[in-house]
Amino acid sequence: MPAESTVDSIQVHARAGPTRRAVLAAGAAGLALAALPLPRARGDDRRRLLRLAHLTDLHIQPERHAAEGVARCLAHVAEHARPDLILTGGDLVMDAFDEDEARTRTQWDLLTKAFHDGASAPVLHTLGNHDIWGWNKGKSRTRGTERLWGKAWALEALGLERAFNASTHAGWKIIRLDSVVPDPADPDGYIARIADEQWAWLESELKDTPEGTHVLICSHVPLHTATALFGKVEPDGKRRVSGGLMHTDNRRLLDLFARHPAVKCCVSGHTHRVERLVFRGIEFLCNGAVSGNWWKGAYHEAFEGYALLDLFDDGTVESRYTGFDWKA
Repeated sequence: MPAESTVDSIQVHARAGPTRRAVLAAGAAGLALAALPLPRARGDDRRRLLRLAHLTDLHIQPERHAAEGVARCLAHVAEHARPDLILTGGDLVMDAFDEDEARTRTQWDLLTKAFHDGASAPVLHTLGNHDIWGWNKGKSRTRGTERLWGKAWALEALGLERAFNASTHAGWKIIRLDSVVPDPADPDGYIARIADEQWAWLESELKDTPEGTHVLICSHVPLHTATALFGKVEPDGKRRVSGGLMHTDNRRLLDLFARHPAVKCCVSGHTHRVERLVFRGIEFLCNGAVSGNWWKGAYHEAFEGYALLDLFDDGTVESRYTGFDWKA
């Protein structure tokens, strides 16, 4: 059973998780889907409407056999998970933020080929901060006037008209948010926030959701998370959460969701951690990283893996984080 603590209606389910050796052994035995199961939701008479494979933080690159790793992950999804949809969580390429045009092109070519060859179900893509080309103009040697500068390259490569989208599948509306805006204090940086145009769109999407339709929201940066508190304590004894680790409009988003009970689950990546947090009846799931620690092995409890989400007719969600038989 998980260790559980309750503070102000927040339930944080912390798991020690299997050892790295145990995880690799389970993967070799074909039992990876049993890794880190989360508690079964109430209701034995539920009907599963949709199965999603949530793949986040792939960080594909020419080095570290990353392209082989992504291909192996997609093959595992096809063979073992067999989802109705694949939902990506951003940071699809290792980095375009600081990189020049040639390096960025190489990474996107690897990514699009991997999904063209290996995706076994329709794919819904979400953008992350590493997918944005050239925002750090000094390191990327860009001017900001290039045709594909910023988010344009990712949108073109993924066939998207814009970075935030919504679609309904079998009684569930899946909303993909754009987490990343320029940092007003740093012209070469970013923070996590919903921009004004997207905010108006999100309010409209939630307001227009038909009664009986449940909502799952996918963002790259967590909308609500406890692991952002794992950072260092400042000399004054206070903990400060970076605007790059959790949405800075967190409270505003939570208040919006409270007005729309159709919102049942929010999934994210970015931190390369595995976490389940329940607040006001909404499940906030941070689903690790396909790349683990940028293809260098595990990052804390997040070995290289993805989450399998089962979405039910009563609005409940079950999630399992699984490896895909990969060794760094």
